Amino acid sequence: MSNTLVKALKTKEFRKKFLFTVFAVAVVRLGCQLPIPCIDSAQVSAYLQSTLGDSFNLMNSFTGGSFLSMSIFALNVTPYITASIIMQLLTIAIPALEEMHRDGEDGRKRMNKITRYLTVVLGLIESGSMAIAFAKQGTLGADYNALSIITMIVALTSGAVLVMWLGERITESGIGNGISIILLVNIVSRMPNDFYVLYEQFMKGKQIGPALIAGVIIAGVVIFTTVFVIILSDGERHIPIQYSKKIQGRKMVGGQSTHIPLKVNTAGVIPIIFASSILQFPLIIQNLFHYQNNGVIGKILVSLSSSSWFDMDHPARSAGLVVYILLVILFAYFYTSITFNPIEVSNNMKKQGGFIPGIRPGKPTQEYLNRLLSYIIFIGAAGLVIVAVIPFFFNGVFSANVSFGGTSLIIVVGVILETKKQIESQILVRKYTGFLND
Repeated sequence: MSNTLVKALKTKEFRKKFLFTVFAVAVVRLGCQLPIPCIDSAQVSAYLQSTLGDSFNLMNSFTGGSFLSMSIFALNVTPYITASIIMQLLTIAIPALEEMHRDGEDGRKRMNKITRYLTVVLGLIESGSMAIAFAKQGTLGADYNALSIITMIVALTSGAVLVMWLGERITESGIGNGISIILLVNIVSRMPNDFYVLYEQFMKGKQIGPALIAGVIIAGVVIFTTVFVIILSDGERHIPIQYSKKIQGRKMVGGQSTHIPLKVNTAGVIPIIFASSILQFPLIIQNLFHYQNNGVIGKILVSLSSSSWFDMDHPARSAGLVVYILLVILFAYFYTSITFNPIEVSNNMKKQGGFIPGIRPGKPTQEYLNRLLSYIIFIGAAGLVIVAVIPFFFNGVFSANVSFGGTSLIIVVGVILETKKQIESQILVRKYTGFLND
């Protein structure tokens, strides 16, 4: 990545894009530090820390700590990410959206427009819910009123919309992947604090021997997880495709060989986000409304918290981990079925005169792709589970509670690899352009 960036920075055009990206990201990070007017942000932050526990870790990581500090960018990119996921799910359910998705560039622009409107709606719902909940708990300050609630709703919604706009500007005028770049910076900004927490917990004040062993173990776990995530993100299964020769006019065309690159982790980080959101939602509702139950419901709620998994004193609480693993696998299959359609791929190959060697076109190709896809999805889902469970294990056994984890690492590695490929493609295009101009 560093060599690619150095080569790209030698060109004036890319330097402008890079500096614009740095400026936009700096604006986002500045907004993450600005408190909401007319609100006692310190009291809100203390309330969130005391009530939500580790259920806000993922949200706080995605927002770069601004959710916990309840700044004007507290919602950050989360409404836009949620809106994008909802639009992807609705595309398979609503024929009009599916047709729009197939309309090429024009359809993509219309879907992006709908996603923006949905982001605003979600921002209003989330900010309104939080403002009302905080007001009922008396955490907005001693002299809060209706104006304070409206101010909080407007500030949080406007902050989410501004972050979305900055992300789109980075995509158009910067180095690309705007929302992903902002999400990457948010996650990375929390890592120094997390590593310092680990240092204080396992190394500070200890003798050299135990401190050194703890440092080596922490570094080893981080390196192993990062390398595993890179392998998982880059892993592909190439499906060979052969095109038959045909005559067009007086020329013989076709006959070339190619392949379909099918990623092992086809669903990305979406299954983990979905599974975590489903398990955390009841806990957030319980904490916000101070619901207490010592019976069966209370035990179920405790088992849903990731901090109770791998508890050696209460092994039954790890039942929530089993549910979490099943949800990750389920959503991996579900999301992949939306993004990759074997029937459509098979039909397109047949129309273009392509076939998989040894497999007849049509239904046999569909069945082959379905079998292969099921096998690959399971491998990818198993890899996701391993990456996601590692932080839960160390949290449960050693109480190593940090905001970043498997989900954050998958996002960081994925964004870095994708951005690297995009920068390389820009360098390649510039070389071709320069060659043609000469």
